[in-house]
Amino acid sequence: MPMLALTGQARRWEPKRLRLQLSCTAARLITTGRQRILRLARHWPWTHVITSALTRLQAPPDPG
Repeated sequence: MPMLALTGQARRWEPKRLRLQLSCTAARLITTGRQRILRLARHWPWTHVITSALTRLQAPPDPG
């Protein structure tokens, strides 16, 4: 995942640090209707890293 989704300094994080900073993020899982929404806390220092990584993973692959 770090090589595909993360950019900048986050790409160089060791597995232990990656697990600590990304997996322990303050978030809330909300179920509404038939969908689940993950709401990340805005004040968390690594929220922008997670959101940019998720958008990069959801983007279609570059064919060239």
